[in-house]
Amino acid sequence: MDNNSDKPDGTIDLLENGKPNELPAPTEQVGFCRPPQATRFKKGVSGNPKGRPKHSLNVATAFTKAIREKVVINEGGQRKTVTKLEAALKQLVNKAASGDTRALRQLVELAREAEAKQQASPGQEPVLTDLDQEVLEGILKRFEVGNDKSEEAQHDDQSA
Repeated sequence: MDNNSDKPDGTIDLLENGKPNELPAPTEQVGFCRPPQATRFKKGVSGNPKGRPKHSLNVATAFTKAIREKVVINEGGQRKTVTKLEAALKQLVNKAASGDTRALRQLVELAREAEAKQQASPGQEPVLTDLDQEVLEGILKRFEVGNDKSEEAQHDDQSA
């Protein structure tokens, strides 16, 4: 073997100037679960650069953030700062108290859901007692009966 040829063990002889005769074989192994170095993800660079931006909100987070915002309301001549959720519930209760049957139905349903959630967590009293529930259902029935009568009267007026 001459000085410039490869040795059988895979090493390369060096020329007189200390440089290899041929390019050395790559030291990185490529294969299953070992992609080439050039195609691997770079540190600090996303694999999906056009993906969801950081700190963007999903619907649930945006909704929660919106109902927790504070607003100023006038209540009994006094200015109060409450959350939007509290303000909306106050409006719903006021509409239900003024005779709006839709608002009353929504209020009863919300009260039932709240009661069910509280009963699921032990050690807390229910939002509505059985007596409260009966009173609300009685009011709802009276409103429905009153609406049925007014609808019949309107129908009789239209047919006459």
